[in-house]
Amino acid sequence: MSSNWGNPIHLSIFGESHGPGIGVTLDGLPAGEAIDLDELQIQMARRAPGHDRTATPRKEKDLPEILSGMLEGRTTGAPLCALIRNTNTRSGDYQNLSVLPRPGHADYTGYIRYQGYNDIRGGGHFSGRLTAPLVFAGAVCRQILKRRGIDIGAHIYSIRGIVDQPFDPVDVDGPLLQRLSHMNFSLVNPEAELPMRDAVEQARLSLDSVGGIVECAAVGVPAGLGSPMFGGVENVLSSLLFGIPAVKGVEFGDGFAAADLTGSQHNDPFRMVDGNVRTVTNHAGGILGGITTGMPIVLRTAIKPTASISQTQNTVDLVTGQNAELAVQGRHDPCIVPRAVPVVEAAVAVAILNLMAEGNKL
Repeated sequence: MSSNWGNPIHLSIFGESHGPGIGVTLDGLPAGEAIDLDELQIQMARRAPGHDRTATPRKEKDLPEILSGMLEGRTTGAPLCALIRNTNTRSGDYQNLSVLPRPGHADYTGYIRYQGYNDIRGGGHFSGRLTAPLVFAGAVCRQILKRRGIDIGAHIYSIRGIVDQPFDPVDVDGPLLQRLSHMNFSLVNPEAELPMRDAVEQARLSLDSVGGIVECAAVGVPAGLGSPMFGGVENVLSSLLFGIPAVKGVEFGDGFAAADLTGSQHNDPFRMVDGNVRTVTNHAGGILGGITTGMPIVLRTAIKPTASISQTQNTVDLVTGQNAELAVQGRHDPCIVPRAVPVVEAAVAVAILNLMAEGNKL
């Protein structure tokens, strides 16, 4: 499976949702970087299940065991490896999925790709559970970036059409991103929380699920990172963001809305501010020609509704070749969006650290 990413920062994620454990190896980190384990655990807890009615009731402590790459709280330069043990599994809920694939899930495609040997318990290696190691990696990278003056944060932009206040793409600041990156239900405008929660609860009571959008920003990123064409900043970020199982779309700056603008509307005029080149607007989302401009990087990710729902759905029996019906059992999120926020932040942190290392900015 393609579970390896990056150069010179190399990320490798291993494990299955209902196996003994899941984990990550992060290679290429600079040596001597202090890692605050309490801060790291805050990020792990934001993603962990079982703490909110919008999430699955499955409880996992998600306490990473650091096996290598750290000594006395600092990186050693060796590969940083962490293991997260799975302690709350009910594999019996998934016994019939090797025969009856869930609509919207990877049961069928995994069955075809791996000749039926894929682990279907909890989704196996396709599960959103595998985002826990990514959050660990991102929490480490975020701390290293913070010392270089880079802040990263995200919020729930929308759930089922209920929209939070979007970022100001020109003036989004570090303190706001820091606040958001320590929230479990991350919103710029707290007034959006109740209607969002109501929409999720209605879906839960209907044995259904809802999706939404996560907006993320990074400030303090220096100009000049990235490369044109296939090594662009959008390419690098998207390659990690699309590794998050629920992500179905990524846009930067104005994204698809740019298609309805004129050039004079979409172009970002340059100006000098305190001796630095800045832009009056930021329709480009901080990236031109695949290279950072020094303005905030602003992106949005579309998060699909959770595929595993308890309503009866049409499927097929892979053994008999007949049409069949399936009502998914187990514990699943009626909305994955709130828990996806720290995962998006983590992916962006890993990608930007990789770009910084590539550009000799560490």
